[in-house]
Amino acid sequence: MPADRFKALVLTDVRIDLQGRPLFAPLNLTVHPGEVVTVMGPSGCGKSTLLGYICGTLAPAFRAEGSVRLGGRDLVGLPLERRRTGILFQDALLFPHLSVAGNLAFGLRPGRPRHERRLRVETALQDAGLEGLGERDPATLSGGQRVRAALMRTLLAEPETLLLDEPFSKLDADLRTRMRIFVFEHARQRGLPTLLVTHDAADADAAQGPVVTLGTNPQTSCEP
Repeated sequence: MPADRFKALVLTDVRIDLQGRPLFAPLNLTVHPGEVVTVMGPSGCGKSTLLGYICGTLAPAFRAEGSVRLGGRDLVGLPLERRRTGILFQDALLFPHLSVAGNLAFGLRPGRPRHERRLRVETALQDAGLEGLGERDPATLSGGQRVRAALMRTLLAEPETLLLDEPFSKLDADLRTRMRIFVFEHARQRGLPTLLVTHDAADADAAQGPVVTLGTNPQTSCEP
């Protein structure tokens, strides 16, 4: 993999307000390539809102400031499609009008030859243990299969960082354990700086990285 894919995600003095009220203390955080940093905190403290600021989907009701850099690139002000951020949510959000293979192909950048697109999708299906399911309706997949398909679609878009917004929370305990391993291993193999938002301490344990607790305490920071 090209060396320039190995880039850190760096947040400097990030603040987010709602109607003049700060959601958390200024945040300084470095997520290194292949590292998974977990963000925890009570409901409403701004965990998911932080991910929205990073990937460019922050709702207009919020006011944010602070630097977000990815491998030296300043992401603030860039449109979503130029940020190169991949994100997984609680729900897999697969397109219902596309097959499983069609969903994965949607993640590919335009302009690739048809045979290359087909090969990349087939390889991703095999990697995710979804061989033979490419023509299936996404609604027929199990919860774990949907998570794997959603991750493969995200990775096919070649993101430079991965954001995880409680993607395991709706899975049963055994499946949650297996999906954590699957997602974290793929993120590390690709050298992606990964930011995980969760309420579950077991997620943080499985991530095996630094943990940041958001709140109004000024010690909301994490530097190696």
